[in-house]
Amino acid sequence: MKKQLLSIGKFALFLGLGLFLVWWSLRQIPDDKWDEFRNSLRNANYWLLIPVFIILIASHWLRALRWKILMEPMGYRPTTITTFFAVMIGYLANLAFPRLGEVLKCTILARYEKVPAEKLVGTIVAERAVDVVSLVIVFVLTLISQYDILAVYGQELIGQLLVKGESISMSALLLVAGIVLVLILVIRIWFKQFAHLKVVMMIKKIIAGIWEGLMSIRHLKRKGIFILYSIGIWFLYTAGTWVGLLATSGTAHLGWGEGLSVLAFGSIGMIVTPGGIGAYAFFIAKVLEEYKIPFEIGFANGNLQWFAQFMIVLIAGGLSLLLLPAYNKKNKTS
Repeated sequence: MKKQLLSIGKFALFLGLGLFLVWWSLRQIPDDKWDEFRNSLRNANYWLLIPVFIILIASHWLRALRWKILMEPMGYRPTTITTFFAVMIGYLANLAFPRLGEVLKCTILARYEKVPAEKLVGTIVAERAVDVVSLVIVFVLTLISQYDILAVYGQELIGQLLVKGESISMSALLLVAGIVLVLILVIRIWFKQFAHLKVVMMIKKIIAGIWEGLMSIRHLKRKGIFILYSIGIWFLYTAGTWVGLLATSGTAHLGWGEGLSVLAFGSIGMIVTPGGIGAYAFFIAKVLEEYKIPFEIGFANGNLQWFAQFMIVLIAGGLSLLLLPAYNKKNKTS
């Protein structure tokens, strides 16, 4: 009961954060810019949501295929359609309650494909580990390809203290390096001194889980295909984001590089709040400001892209929930 109340409290906290960001974002729009915000949504090319729908469904299909590869070393080969249904139902459940989808995915395959749910926990950990690494790679590619834009953004965040003229001075770099080393040393000491604390044990468990998940990939029979699927998933994410930028006139001129930036920072928004509510559009609007896109235009596009992803999960997840029993009944009969 205590754990359930704690989970509900966490959900309420992050949902509240999302709603706060919605309110805060709307407050950022000046009174004389509300017409531009409304017109961006009113005049958007909603037909482009169709290719976005197709692209993101394809990414979820690849995710189902990748998950199947993780089950192969255990000797289980569930059908692709049932696995895809499980993935989409998992996303649908996460809209209602974060992390519920991970449990539901495992129980669905346990029920319909006779794969022990407890054995699927490791595959979920491996998937999450790969996703973390993939997101880091996306950020690195973003910083490399958009350095001229995002370096300025980064300098603004660091502040004038570390900036000399238009570039970061050597003394500033040494100072930052020193701070990082001190932080690493402090964290190591803290972990040793306070190893008995729950929060320390939880952090260690998360790090160990990510490492264990990454190491489990060594035992895969089709490592190359697994990596190819992973690349394909994030390529489709980028493509879907770029097409989403084309939907509003104020962002239609942006290219793949800008789409990569939006994907990187938008992904953080998806993590911060349940389903990315509030945070996703806010992060997109803030990063688009670095490309000289007014906040109200970027926020309109961010909300449109969030709505598209929400509807995809709602429709595809709902259909999967309806079709799963019927498909498996027919499959058993055959």
